[in-house]
Amino acid sequence: MPVLLPELTAIRRLVDTSAPYLTLHTLGEIDAGHGERFPLLAVSMGSSDPAAPALGVFGGVHGLERIGAEVAMAFLRSLVERLTWDDTLHHLLAGMRLVLMPLVNPGGYWRGSRANPRGVDLMRNAPVDAQPPVPWLVSGQRISPVLPWYRGRAGQPMEAESQALCALVESQLLGRGFSIAVDCHSGFGLHDRIWFPYAHTAHPVEHLPELHALCEVFDRAQLHHRYVFEPQSRQYRTHGDLWDHLYDQGQHQHPGSIFLPLTLEMGSWLWVKKNPRQLFSRHGAFNPLIEHRRQRVLRRHVAWLDFIARATLGHAHWLPAPTERHTQLELALNRWYRTPRA
Repeated sequence: MPVLLPELTAIRRLVDTSAPYLTLHTLGEIDAGHGERFPLLAVSMGSSDPAAPALGVFGGVHGLERIGAEVAMAFLRSLVERLTWDDTLHHLLAGMRLVLMPLVNPGGYWRGSRANPRGVDLMRNAPVDAQPPVPWLVSGQRISPVLPWYRGRAGQPMEAESQALCALVESQLLGRGFSIAVDCHSGFGLHDRIWFPYAHTAHPVEHLPELHALCEVFDRAQLHHRYVFEPQSRQYRTHGDLWDHLYDQGQHQHPGSIFLPLTLEMGSWLWVKKNPRQLFSRHGAFNPLIEHRRQRVLRRHVAWLDFIARATLGHAHWLPAPTERHTQLELALNRWYRTPRA
């Protein structure tokens, strides 16, 4: 019988109290060692029409980055609390599919490690090799699971957690006319960033015009936001990125579909700058440890996820028309690929 983390118990409780709106998906079970086993849980809600647009929200890929799982859980709780009174939410759910996997790596979360219990960094685990130059070790290594950013052994299947995430994306997001994924992380820089593929190459993705149109509509809707919207390769390149893998898979298997994977990379260096004592804590480099700061972080990013949900439903109103894609492409290239990085 698997032992449940409080977060996994909370997911089950939210599903139990929100029937029939929420559906629980058990995607597998992982062995965390020391006799502990944890289920891989996801939740879905909204339209059952396979043609409806969809949004997937993910967290906890890196066990040390607890705030990522907390943001995903806070968004789920917000949705559940609004089900009893919010007619606009029901309108939203009638027209789109929502999928949430708040704790992708429960074993790493329980152990307080970035990697899963087998020592594998799940965000370096996909069969994707980066084009040089790449930073040593940080980009992913196959030397040893004792060192950070271990990709796993070459030629081996992806880890169970990676496979579960990919299977969920394949079944719930890919193949639809339009879908977005948001993966919540922390640990880089002084700014909150919205990253999109590619991480393994500086080559632009096919849907760069659509990504720039999304960035523009967000800039107009939230005039004073603090997010930096950019391709991850603008900062550094990595091997094995799951979202690069899933984006390319979607392009290959469903060439007529639009799948936009985004990573919310919360700038944890700012929390450390404001409270240097966090560096003496195991989790302090990746999470806001002062409660009022944690609450502010959750409020900000739950509001951003709500915007993304609305943008998913209303995508037809902001996606560039075929005649506008070239203009959006030029704007995107000038913004992200022809100027020095910030």
